[in-house]
Amino acid sequence: MSTGNAATLTGSRLPLKVLLIEDSAVIRESLSEALGSTGMLQVAGVAETADDAVRTLQEASFDAVIVDLQLRRGSGMDVLSYLHDAGLLPQLMAIVLTNYALATYRKRCQQLGVQYFFDKSLEFDRVIEVLDDFASRRQA
Repeated sequence: MSTGNAATLTGSRLPLKVLLIEDSAVIRESLSEALGSTGMLQVAGVAETADDAVRTLQEASFDAVIVDLQLRRGSGMDVLSYLHDAGLLPQLMAIVLTNYALATYRKRCQQLGVQYFFDKSLEFDRVIEVLDDFASRRQA
């Protein structure tokens, strides 16, 4: 019996799968721990570069992505453009969490279909709140 069937039979729900696109190990660890503690969310994939993120998105499906704009190689904008061009943003919760919370970036992300845009230094906890709320609505 698959995990999905077991969860259905017991009445429980599987956690939503989150792809974390972030090149800082400290932030990845902090977000992974916070998301996992809710029980409704699971970091099911991690990418440190734009190319790795796109490859991961092509190979697996996710319920949500958290994207940093400044990556080790490439940019989170490259990933968001891929998601937009592939038509994935309407069914995927996209959150930008960046130290570069400039109005021009915010506007471009909104044009691409990003639902949430947060400043790492000021709104870090908002990511958890938004995903927690998203998971609660999806599981209701």
